Amino acid sequence: MGLDFSYMIEILPLLLDGLKLTIWISAAAIFFSLLIGITGAIVRTLKVPVLSQLVTVFVEVIRNTPLLVHVFFLYFGLPTIGITLPAVTVGILTLSIWGGAYAVENFRSGTDAVSKSLIESGQSLGLSVGQIVRYIIVPLGFRISFPAFSNTAISLIKNSAYMTSIGVAEMTFVAMDRMAYDFKTYEILISVAVIYLAVIWIASFIFSRIERKLDFNKKLKGRGYSRGRLSNIIRRTGENTAS
Repeated sequence: MGLDFSYMIEILPLLLDGLKLTIWISAAAIFFSLLIGITGAIVRTLKVPVLSQLVTVFVEVIRNTPLLVHVFFLYFGLPTIGITLPAVTVGILTLSIWGGAYAVENFRSGTDAVSKSLIESGQSLGLSVGQIVRYIIVPLGFRISFPAFSNTAISLIKNSAYMTSIGVAEMTFVAMDRMAYDFKTYEILISVAVIYLAVIWIASFIFSRIERKLDFNKKLKGRGYSRGRLSNIIRRTGENTAS
């Protein structure tokens, strides 16, 4: 039996309506994952006592347990201690925590790759730890690690489908709901797959453009930067912050 293309066209507006929530949840989770990742990476890079160990435990626990367990823990577990959150809030929170754990490692690899000579140049100019983090470690580490973070962001978009398990009416939930009524399994799943492919392709294109803008090695080569010139930039930064 062939596919019912007329039904696939008919169901498209409902799926796109659910896609709006999928994009909203994914975008919010990517933003908060970015904040968690950068903050955690800075703490681990600076080896802040106690906090560094707590971040390490957080990363290990989240990365080594299933995402669905996190979803159920927050949605069904928190009410037992008197905390009840809306399903969409749980979805954003869960994905942010999951993505944040991976983002910490993404950005830590970038901050660890920042040349020690650049950090020492900042120290010799009298920059404080906060200024070194702000003007040297974070900007350069972010450029280096952004490609890895973009992969995490893509995974967050796809993992938003897990939120159907707690009744969030995102695209996968809408698809499952229509399958229960219309029994058009192939048509609905193929439609969902095509939409996800389109969304991921667009997101990948956007991230690749950002990666090219942030390409650290390319900018060094294209502008003729050298370690000495970078040190001069740091020196001028130190003079500006001191004035």
